[in-house]
Amino acid sequence: MVDVGDTAPDFTAPLATGEDIESFTLSEALEDGPVVLAFFPGAFTSVCSHEMATFRDRLEAFSEADAQLYGVSVDSPFALNAFHDELDLTFPLISDANDELIDRYDVSMDFADLGVEDVAKRAVFVVDSDGEVTYAWVSDDPGVEPDYDEVEDAAAAA
Repeated sequence: MVDVGDTAPDFTAPLATGEDIESFTLSEALEDGPVVLAFFPGAFTSVCSHEMATFRDRLEAFSEADAQLYGVSVDSPFALNAFHDELDLTFPLISDANDELIDRYDVSMDFADLGVEDVAKRAVFVVDSDGEVTYAWVSDDPGVEPDYDEVEDAAAAA
């Protein structure tokens, strides 16, 4: 698993902004300051919707820290655009439809009893502008949300 002190795996993936689908490269985004990657299991689910709405409502703290926030899931960029619009999100979502990111960050999980494989664990990584992971939180319980104050503090310190 990617942990504090590791170099964050670089990647390029589709970015859903709610209107368009663009290309996102982590190393390019880091040129503008720290990045917060908030992995979530699936769009349009209750806990994931609550988590992304909470991040939306707390976005000002990340902006004040000059940190960029991105949600990440294995949903298609088209589904993420609809999810983005439904929640009126003010930050973009990264599509990992090919499961590359959940594998590289080692946050893949299955819901065997539901027949669902290869979704993201709920996880948050803060990556400083040098590409170093300065905060890592991963939950094996998809019903548990991150400590938002802790994530904000980590973003401010990055």
